[in-house]
Amino acid sequence: ISPFSAGISLVSWLLKRCGMAHACLQAVKYLMFAFNLLFWLGGCGMLGVGIWLVATQGSFATLSSSFPSLSAANLFIIVTGTFVMAIGFVGCLGGIKENTCLLLTFFLLLLLVFLLKATIAILFFAYTDKIDRYTQREVKKGLHLYGTQGNVGLTNAWSIIQIDFHCCGISNYSDWFEVYNATHVPDSCCLEFSESCGLHAPSTWWKAPCSETVKVWLQENLLAVGVFGLCTALVQILGLTFTMTMYCQVLKADSYCT
Repeated sequence: ISPFSAGISLVSWLLKRCGMAHACLQAVKYLMFAFNLLFWLGGCGMLGVGIWLVATQGSFATLSSSFPSLSAANLFIIVTGTFVMAIGFVGCLGGIKENTCLLLTFFLLLLLVFLLKATIAILFFAYTDKIDRYTQREVKKGLHLYGTQGNVGLTNAWSIIQIDFHCCGISNYSDWFEVYNATHVPDSCCLEFSESCGLHAPSTWWKAPCSETVKVWLQENLLAVGVFGLCTALVQILGLTFTMTMYCQVLKADSYCT
């Protein structure tokens, strides 16, 4: 074979490999864009929920005395939503521009989020008992803020929980006796709601403790939470896979076509 023919063959092979690399890169590019668009929209949704809670938090709040309103939770949701939106934007831009620096940045940020979520999940299951005790202690402190000035959200939260879960107090209805310094419970504890029914006999109140009824409800919905968490983890793993695949394809296309 003459050197000229060998050169022609080499050029043809390189062009063919370059075309294959380009086609593969385009396929991964569109998958990457679709994933990041969904990721960005998820961040928009979280941000929207956070803003909505800020606007309506006067009607509902946490039960803890440390956080007498939803401000901390709202801030967390807004910050998380903004962070997710920023990550999604970086991923979209990196995919469209085929920029290795942006793709690597997106990969590292997404990996960081994945590891943080995994760490939080592990710690939660490892310290479930301690978290439960801490929560009950904080909620009991918040009980004494019920009906006080500036704690409308916390008051509404207790009313909603006791009415919806048909329960009264944390351990039992006598928890309210310490709050009122009398044999008295909120009207939301009554079997049949009426004005000042909390002053009636204990036989007219819910007997179930709210801590147990809420815990049972959470256990019943644990499967749905687990499935949601698993789906989220799979989406993030797919994102990491797409990103690294595209990163490698960009490098490969550059090496073949330069």
